[in-house]
Amino acid sequence: MPNWGGGAKCGACEKTVYHAEEIQCNGRSFHKTCFLCMACRKALDSTTVAAHESEIYCKTCYGRKYGPKGIGFGQGAGCLSTDTGDHLGLNLQQGSPKPARPSTPTNPSKFAKKIVDVDKCPRCGKSVYAAEKIMGGGKPWHKTCFRCAICGKSLESTNVTDKDGELYCKVCYAKNFGPKGIGFGGLTQAEKKE
Repeated sequence: MPNWGGGAKCGACEKTVYHAEEIQCNGRSFHKTCFLCMACRKALDSTTVAAHESEIYCKTCYGRKYGPKGIGFGQGAGCLSTDTGDHLGLNLQQGSPKPARPSTPTNPSKFAKKIVDVDKCPRCGKSVYAAEKIMGGGKPWHKTCFRCAICGKSLESTNVTDKDGELYCKVCYAKNFGPKGIGFGGLTQAEKKE
C-alpha cells in the first residue's frame, strides 16, 4: 500500500518533513523551523551547525560541550573563557587546566623593530606603508606626496627627476638646474637682441 503524504520524520519534533521545508544534516531531516541548536535554541544553517551523533548544536555550544577545556580555550583568538555553559544545560567535565600563553611577545626587540622600521615620507615626514608607497630618488613617498617640488604636478616614473633628495618634473628641473644660455631655453629672442 502506498505511503500517501508520508515522508521523513523530523529529527527534533518527530513530525513528517515535506520536501519544501526539509533541511538535511548528518543523514537526518529537519523542518527549517526545527533546525535549532539543542542548547541555546539559536537558528542554524549549513555554516553554523555542528553535529554530534544525533544532536545538533551551534559551533559555540558544540565547542563548550565537546571542545578542549581549560584556561586559554575560549571563543576567538586570545580569549579566556570562564563560561561553563551551565545556563545552557551543558554538563562539562573539568579537566586539568593548561598553562596560559604569555600575552607579551617572546622577543620584544623584534616587535619594536617592526614598528620603528616603517619608512618615512621625505615630503611630509609621516609613515609610508606598502599600499601607498611609490619609490623615487631611492626613497619611499606617499602617492599624494609624489609631486614636483616647484609646480606641484603629479609625477610618474616617466617624468620624474631628483636633485638633493627632492623630486621635480622634467620641465621644472630643466628650467632651474639645466644648462643656461642660447639654445637651451634659458633666454628668449628679446633677451638675445639686448
